This record gives sequence, C-alpha cells and structure tokens, in this order.
Amino acid sequence: MNTTTFDTGIDRASSTPVPASLAELHRAREADAFPVSWARTGDDQYSVIAQWPSVHPYFVPVHGHRFDPLLVTETMRQATLLVLHAGYGVPLGHHFLLTELRFTCEPDRLAIVDATAEVEVQVACSELKRAQGHVSHLKVDMVVHRAGSPVATGSILGRIVGPETYRRIRGDRGVPGFEVPGTPPVTAGLVGRSHPEDVLLSPTPQDRLWQLRVDTGHPVLFQGEKDHVPGMLLLEAARQAAELATPSQPFVPSSGRVTFQRYAEFGIPCWIEADALPASRAGTTGITVTGSQDGSAVFLAELSTDLPTC
Repeated sequence: MNTTTFDTGIDRASSTPVPASLAELHRAREADAFPVSWARTGDDQYSVIAQWPSVHPYFVPVHGHRFDPLLVTETMRQATLLVLHAGYGVPLGHHFLLTELRFTCEPDRLAIVDATAEVEVQVACSELKRAQGHVSHLKVDMVVHRAGSPVATGSILGRIVGPETYRRIRGDRGVPGFEVPGTPPVTAGLVGRSHPEDVLLSPTPQDRLWQLRVDTGHPVLFQGEKDHVPGMLLLEAARQAAELATPSQPFVPSSGRVTFQRYAEFGIPCWIEADALPASRAGTTGITVTGSQDGSAVFLAELSTDLPTC
C-alpha cells in the first residue's frame, strides 16, 4: 500500500454524476466505462465511484477467482482520465501519454458476487506541471476501497499533450490504422482465456518468446480509431506471457509495474519475451515481460503473484 495521505469520509450525496460527454471515458461501449460519479475531496484529491459488472465479455474470472486483476488497472486508468477532464478541465481532444503504471491488489478480497460491485477510488494527484493553461504532467496515486476497506492501490505517471503536439510526436504514423491477426494464437486455455479471439500471443520456435497478435476489430480491446497499439492491450499481453512462462501453476497478478518506452506500431512485428524474476519473498512468483519492435524496447512489465507454486 502506498503512503499517500487521503482525505476520506466522502458524502456520496454530494458527488457529481459523470457528465454525459465523459460517460464513456474514451470507451465506445457504455458497458466498458466503470466510473459513475466523482467528487473533489481536497487540494488535488478526488473520489471516484465506479461500478464493476458481475459479467463482462473480457474481464472474466481467472483460475477460480471471480475477479480479473486487470479490471483494477483499467478502472484506475479511467479514474485518471475522469479526474483530468472533469477535475482539471483538460479538453477531450487532448492525449494522455501513459509512461508508468503500478498496482497491488488482493484478488481474494475482490470477488464480485452481486449484480454489480461498487468501489471507491481515492485519487491524489502530485508532480503537476502545466503548459498552455492545462495540466501537462502528473502522477496519480490511488487506493481502491470496497465496502469501506482498501483492497488495491496503484499509481499512474503520464503527460498530456494537445492535438498539435501529438501530431508532431506521431508524424506520419499519427493516422488510424487497421490490422487483423496474421499468425495463429496459442491455445486459449493456456493464457486464461476461453476464446481464441481474446488471445494476444502467437507461438514462435524460441522458448518464452511470442509474437503479439493485434486485432483492431476486437470489440473491447479496440474501441474507436487508434494509431497505435493501446497500453492496456500490452499489459494483457504481458499477463498472458506470464501465464505461459509458469505452466505448472496459475498466474493471477497481485502486483505489477509497467513502463512504456515508445509506441507499439501497427504493421510491425512486436516480440513479447518472458523471464523469471528473483523471488522477493516466500510464496511469490515474479515474471518480467518485455516487448520490442525493430530491436527497440516498447515496454517492460514486472508482474508478481502470491499464489503458491504447485
């Protein structure tokens, strides 16, 4: 758990529903937007109320846990976007460039047993920088509460750029792309999935090396036009690689750190490689996953699970 101090005791009657203009939070499907209301609780502090569905086409139970830990990271991402737009007035046309994401959760305390599960995400923003009247850089620390108890923590680091700056950064790659998988998936059950279309890795002759499968027609992973592979898709690919790297046991991430070095581009093979991390404590298994294109690093993920080895 992080050490950020949060103001607590939000009066939910005073919270503001997520505006219609932000309701989908960069998601094309209403069912994939989890925040429902927000409130300012202090200087650079906010509370975001989110609802998790009991049934979702992608965030599904894994290995007997009625909870997908990556639902926490997606909720944190959406809470960050909500705070940027509603709390700091960042225009919708601006781009959030994610550089680092950390999370720690307790999967056994996050099972969704009701029709929906309500959580409160306490948000504290720091390291704020501004440019041209808008926030241009920040760190977001978060604590996720369920039924009044903390069940997950995390942080997001990133910067915000306007449309013109984004076009300069992306150059001739800043146009929406289209891609369908050109390589076969690994067996879905080996990566905790039920359907081949949800598998993000293709086998290669080399041990612990896979090729990323990108399908821009996927209804959950791609919503709206994109000019690069989304970071959350890369995180899911890292989770699947960790599954494949630990075939003797289930791998449900209880913590992780992901850093992004550059964009993952369409039309260029992206190679995903997994290696074991030294055990930090008894009963913990760690995997480091790297993604690369054209010999350059795209991302580095360090994922750990507290499940005992078999």
